Amino acid sequence: MVKVAIYGASGYTGQELLRLLLYHPHVEVTAVTSRRYADYPVSHVFPIFTGVTTLHFENAPPESVASRCDIVFLALPHAVSMTVAETFLKAGCRVVDLSADFRLRNRETYEHWYEPHKTPHLLSQAVYGIPEIYRIHIREAQLVANPGCYPTSIILGLAPLVAHRLIETKGIIIDSKSGVSGAGREPTVTSLFCEVDEDFRAYKVASHRHTPEIEQELSRLAGTDVEVNFTPHLLPLSRGILSTMYANLKEFWSTDEIVNLYREFYKNEKFIRVYEKGKLPAISSVRGSNFCDIGITVDTRTNRVIIISVIDNLIKGASGQAIQNMNIMCGFEEDSGLRVMPLYP
Repeated sequence: MVKVAIYGASGYTGQELLRLLLYHPHVEVTAVTSRRYADYPVSHVFPIFTGVTTLHFENAPPESVASRCDIVFLALPHAVSMTVAETFLKAGCRVVDLSADFRLRNRETYEHWYEPHKTPHLLSQAVYGIPEIYRIHIREAQLVANPGCYPTSIILGLAPLVAHRLIETKGIIIDSKSGVSGAGREPTVTSLFCEVDEDFRAYKVASHRHTPEIEQELSRLAGTDVEVNFTPHLLPLSRGILSTMYANLKEFWSTDEIVNLYREFYKNEKFIRVYEKGKLPAISSVRGSNFCDIGITVDTRTNRVIIISVIDNLIKGASGQAIQNMNIMCGFEEDSGLRVMPLYP
């Protein structure tokens, strides 16, 4: 059994990690930490764990946790993971970080969109954790940067077209909608029920921090700079992301041809489901699962391809993908602990 810890386990991603890991056939969860809920039973904070686990939250330093685990998930806010990751690495632990601290390879880019980086020497060691693209590198990684939720839906949605150089790399438009859990568990006015219910709004237009992450990964796939317009929206839902992407084809391709291209690109991927022509995915099709569902339509009038990609932001967009990365790192079946059907209705 692999010993696993969750450092910063009282948020939504930490809770989802624990929910999935407790039933993982090859894992023993040895520690979960939280400063706010130190010494409280996990079931006191999250009643879903009543009768399932006797774990208590700890306010433990990284050195203490590192001595009890082989792999640690850092479910911490941005700028906090970078302060503890090195301690775990030096102790011999492998690290999967769910913050943005190691996703951007360029220090200047990170500091432009976030803040000064305290451990920039680790950036070159981190592997970007989209298994469908970087599996071979994830297998040997000591530090995996788990992707953001929006970028996961977008990169997976565009990867086949970008990798095959079928679309123009300038002027890609991305319109994404997310449930409220994407904002985290910390209470803020904008995520209050009365602010969100029966409403639908855009936010951080032309300024969202996931923009450089999206462009970084699409540019690597394209072999040239990719430029996108990314606009996120907040849905009155608890969880789920639907991203709609618009790109200009370099030459004519039919919908059937693009669908076949996607199916070939993702033919060995357990968590990517490409829809047949005329069918489009919905958030309800993936809720509670690690699937990414993709639908494609070519607008023959404008020669523009439209891709719709849906994920559960807390699972494929965070905790599920983190466990998928862990499975690869440990040599487990990639879907171990993740063989769950979507919740419907």
